[in-house]
Amino acid sequence: MVRGRGKPAVLSSMARRVAAVIRQSLGRQLPAPSRACARTPHHDPTMSEKKRPGLKGFNCRLAFAIAAGALGSAFQHGYNTGVVNAPQKLIEGWIRDIEANRSDIESWEVEKTKVTMVWSIAVSIFCVGGMIGGSITGIVAERLGRKGGLLANNVLVLLSAILQGCSKSAESYEMIIIGRFLIGINSGLNAGLVPMYLSEIAPAHLKGAIGTVYQLVITISILISQILGLETILGSENGWPILLALTIVPGIFQVLTLPFCPESPKYLLLSKGLDIEAQRALAWLRGTIEVHDEMDEMRGEYEAAKSVPKVTLRDMFMNRALRIPLFISVVVMICQQLSGINAVFFFSTKIFMMAKLSDMNAQYATLGMGAINVLMTLVSLVLVERAGRKTLLLVGFSGMCVCTVLLTICLVYVEYSVHVSYFAIFLVIFFVVNFAIGPGSIPWFLVSELFNQSARSAATSCAVAINWTANFIVGITFLPLEQVLHGYVFIIFAVLLSLFVLFVYRKVPETKNKTMEEITAMFRQRSYE
Repeated sequence: MVRGRGKPAVLSSMARRVAAVIRQSLGRQLPAPSRACARTPHHDPTMSEKKRPGLKGFNCRLAFAIAAGALGSAFQHGYNTGVVNAPQKLIEGWIRDIEANRSDIESWEVEKTKVTMVWSIAVSIFCVGGMIGGSITGIVAERLGRKGGLLANNVLVLLSAILQGCSKSAESYEMIIIGRFLIGINSGLNAGLVPMYLSEIAPAHLKGAIGTVYQLVITISILISQILGLETILGSENGWPILLALTIVPGIFQVLTLPFCPESPKYLLLSKGLDIEAQRALAWLRGTIEVHDEMDEMRGEYEAAKSVPKVTLRDMFMNRALRIPLFISVVVMICQQLSGINAVFFFSTKIFMMAKLSDMNAQYATLGMGAINVLMTLVSLVLVERAGRKTLLLVGFSGMCVCTVLLTICLVYVEYSVHVSYFAIFLVIFFVVNFAIGPGSIPWFLVSELFNQSARSAATSCAVAINWTANFIVGITFLPLEQVLHGYVFIIFAVLLSLFVLFVYRKVPETKNKTMEEITAMFRQRSYE
């Protein structure tokens, strides 16, 4: 009996050795004999993963959901950031006429400081609304869901478009201020909800690329606002109210498309406990019913989350394991805004005029800068999954720092040589290139990658509110500082950028290809060090 059983054992041992040799030669794992009959090579997921890892999980339905979620939302953020740049002089003249009519005086008698103050409020109130919208992101995301919150948010778009579009006929600049405040709240909410939604519907290996879509849409919408703001299109005496009211178009697009998309599967399961609905949503997004592995991962996260109470903002400050990633998220958001990028976007035409370009050439240079911004954001969409988040942040902030130092020197000597002015233009565009490579897009989705489901909403609210606050500070202080310091104003940004490079190098972790469990464990280990 012993000898009878020995031969099969020897044969089995030899078969295993042969299989091992074949595995080494082919460089992949062969399925076990018992599973080979149950699973054909066509159904073996490792084959498609090995050959085309970048395409796995991406399909037309996911692309549709990304477009519906991002185009109608991120567009508001970018469009309303850039739309006030071109028609500034026209609207200021209109404000002066209104003040003259109300005071029954000639328009030239209206104090310039009053007109400037009204215009400054109209521009900066957008960021104030963004602070409020960002701070309530967590509440809206948990009560209405990611998809539900985005749809409800379009009510503010409708009200804003009506107010701004009718402001001239009603002879009320207050309507522009209120309208920009409402669209600011809308944009602040979008800045939190969209990256959350995109991160939660994306396959793990595409989170960075899909997360970059938010910034990509912002850059495209800024460019569109600059093109439409040209004097030959809508940047005219009668066209600027239409220019402001066009913000309703992406809202209509989202209301018509997003209802066909599912809610975030992670929200359905981890926040609402709806297992079947979550699996159905995930199957729709992946275009296949074979989503068991991904569902098992989410169920494991759900079971772990059930033993942990809902995380509040207070808990984040008290718990060191949460406080560290919150600190990183907030500081990276501050780095993005205080890098000086919005100073370039808000006052790009003025910067080019400082470089001795004519009004028309300065406007065209601003358009070129916007086009480069779009192109490089597309490049970052590819690089973010290859080079990694931390690498792109370091490259971007370092390049911006060098640009600001050289730009300061150029603006000092711009009067002495036309070649210096051309080099200044190149530096401004290269500044935008470095921003688009990483600092422009990564902070928006990095928050979602650093926190699990129970803490994500609260962390996003805090980070987005801080981002808009920093945005407001730059927008309201840059012009007074420029009037005092002139070209030397960029020294401030050069100093800040050097500090940002040091912070990213020392504190920001690399999250590329890391699971939520690995990231959480990493911060838990840091909290004990």
